Amino acid sequence: MPDHGPGSSHLTGQPHVALFATCLIDVFRPSAGFAALALLEEAGCRVTVPASQTCCGQPAYSGGDYAAALPTAKQNIELLEPFDYVVMPSGSCAAMLCQHYPKLLKGTWRERALDLSQRCYELTDFLTEVVQLPPRAHTPEASNVAYHDGCAGLRELGIAEQPRSLLKTQNNIEVVELQTQGVCCGFGGSFCARMPEISARMSDDKLDDISASGAATVVAGDMGCLLAMSGRASKRGLDLEFRHVAELLVADSDTTNESGSRD
Repeated sequence: MPDHGPGSSHLTGQPHVALFATCLIDVFRPSAGFAALALLEEAGCRVTVPASQTCCGQPAYSGGDYAAALPTAKQNIELLEPFDYVVMPSGSCAAMLCQHYPKLLKGTWRERALDLSQRCYELTDFLTEVVQLPPRAHTPEASNVAYHDGCAGLRELGIAEQPRSLLKTQNNIEVVELQTQGVCCGFGGSFCARMPEISARMSDDKLDDISASGAATVVAGDMGCLLAMSGRASKRGLDLEFRHVAELLVADSDTTNESGSRD
C-alpha cells in the first residue's frame, strides 16, 4: 500500500501502525504480509508500510558483526519511531527490535531504541494485548492443524498462547499440540547453513512428530521456520501444507505448495 507517512493518529482516533513486513515474507511469502495488513486494518488500525524499511539487522548481529548491524538499527529507529506502534509478523524480527537494539546501541541511540521497543510487537501479541479483532462467525472446527512455536518468539517474547487463542476465537481451530512443542525446527538463521546435517536431523524430528500427530497443516509465526520445515518436507515427499498464522487467521483460501512458494 502507499506510504502515507506517520502521524495524525490523534485526528482519526486510530492507532497508526507501521507494518514491518520482514525480509523473508517480502521475498518468499508476500501473502503473509498482505494478511497481516488485513488483520491490522480489521482491528481498526491505520496501517503504513514504510517503503524504505530494510532488514532488521539480525543476520549480522547474530553472526557477531555488530559494526554491520549498527547502521541498520539506527536507520530503522529513525524510520519507525514516529509511529504509534510497530508490528511484525515475525517473532525473530520483533525480538531483534524489542530485545537486541537496546543491547546493540549506546548513549542517546540506546534511549531511542528503548523507547521504540516499548511500542514494538509481534503480530499475534499485538492483536491480543493492544487491539482486538471483531468477532467472526465460526467456521467448522479444524482438528488437523499443528502449531510450531518459533524459538525467538517463544523464548524472548513469550509468544505461545496468543496465536493459539486467536486461531480458536477467530477460526474455531483447536491446534494439535506436538510432543516437540518448544523444540527448534532446525532453522536457527545461519545455523542451518553452517551445520546442515544437524539442522536436517532437527527438522526431521519435528516433521516426524507432525506426521505422527495426524496434522495436515503446519502453522507458525516465523517464515524462517516455515521455509526450513517445508523445504525438508518437500525433500522427503511429505504431504503437508505450511501456512503463516496470519494467512490462516484471514482464512486465506489460496494454498501453498510444499516448498512454501505460491502455486
